[in-house]
Amino acid sequence: MGKQGRKRLVSYALFLAALFQCRFLAFAILDPLDFLALQLIRKSMNDLPGSSFFASWDFTSDPCNFTGVYCESDKVIALNLGDPRAGFPGLTGRLDTAIGKLSALTEFSLVPGRVFGSLPMSISQLENLRVLAITRNFISGDIPASLGRLRRLKTLDLSYNRLTGKIPRSIGTLPELTNVLLCHNNLSGSVPPFLSQALTRLDLKRNALTGSLPNSFSPSLQFLSLSWNQLTGPVDSVLSRFDQLSFLDLSFNRFTGPIPDRIFSFPLTNLHLQRNSFYGPVQPGDQVKISTVDLSHNMLSGRISPMFSTVQNLYLNHNRFTGQVPDSLVDRLLSASLQTLYLQHNFLTGIGINPTAEIPQSTSLCIQYNCMVPPVQTPCPLKFETQKTRPTSLCNEWKG
Repeated sequence: MGKQGRKRLVSYALFLAALFQCRFLAFAILDPLDFLALQLIRKSMNDLPGSSFFASWDFTSDPCNFTGVYCESDKVIALNLGDPRAGFPGLTGRLDTAIGKLSALTEFSLVPGRVFGSLPMSISQLENLRVLAITRNFISGDIPASLGRLRRLKTLDLSYNRLTGKIPRSIGTLPELTNVLLCHNNLSGSVPPFLSQALTRLDLKRNALTGSLPNSFSPSLQFLSLSWNQLTGPVDSVLSRFDQLSFLDLSFNRFTGPIPDRIFSFPLTNLHLQRNSFYGPVQPGDQVKISTVDLSHNMLSGRISPMFSTVQNLYLNHNRFTGQVPDSLVDRLLSASLQTLYLQHNFLTGIGINPTAEIPQSTSLCIQYNCMVPPVQTPCPLKFETQKTRPTSLCNEWKG
């Protein structure tokens, strides 16, 4: 080898040494425990076909530059696993217990995919965690009661998984919770008290929860969804305190008792109380400004209040309402301000609509199976009774 060749070889060797040193320093700045934890997490998961999330996870380079990894100084402070863009495949595998070694972690999320197994108990060691979001995967087993140690947690989202067992009461004691989403699981038992005065969103729909509602919910709640459970008992004393609610869905349960009139003055956009066993009259104290009100399939009685005329979509069907339909509802319907009016399957005796009146095409009216002959024929929902009018014998029996 000539002099020039030896010179080039030495230069190349020096370059390789410098490159190795740079690479070493690049990942050496990360805490060794965090570095090892990321390696173990990577080994326990893989991309689903079509996903390339882990393509940047080359451990000969700086882990703080990995997709989804965010660092501060020598610690990992946020870990967002998977491509969050809609329609992109997620990850598969299990969540390794090494997640608990990321001691400075404040945020951990896992996008929808096919990650299975139970929630690692080690998550409870992440004392700085503020956001825990593992949604739309196949996580199973119980929710660890030890999550109650995460005293700084603000958002807990374990929705759309296969979790079973009870909701630990310890979670309800977390003082800074603002969002709790445990919907679409197989959770059972009662709804625990949630004591956080900052709680604004509680979503427990589509589970198998039983029992009555606790009286200890914070009045700060703005979103409450408990639909599709097996909850029972009255709700008037509980709901009357939630004057900041913008969305309420208690449908498809077994609640009983009266509906508190005060609820209609709350700043709600949607009120869903259908398919329960609420009973008694419904008499709002003022014009109802809620866009959609669904009180169908209950045992509500008395006359329909004209205060509902300002609602856009009103479902009062399958109850025990009597008397004449308020003219104000009819006027709003004919002007297309009231878009949906379902009154079928009640005991109503009249509605002031001229048989020649034209119902706007943008509206939907159903008044079949009441104690009157419908003055106009309008299309009703599918699978409805073929009879247009309730039998006279049933109407007389109800009057009696």
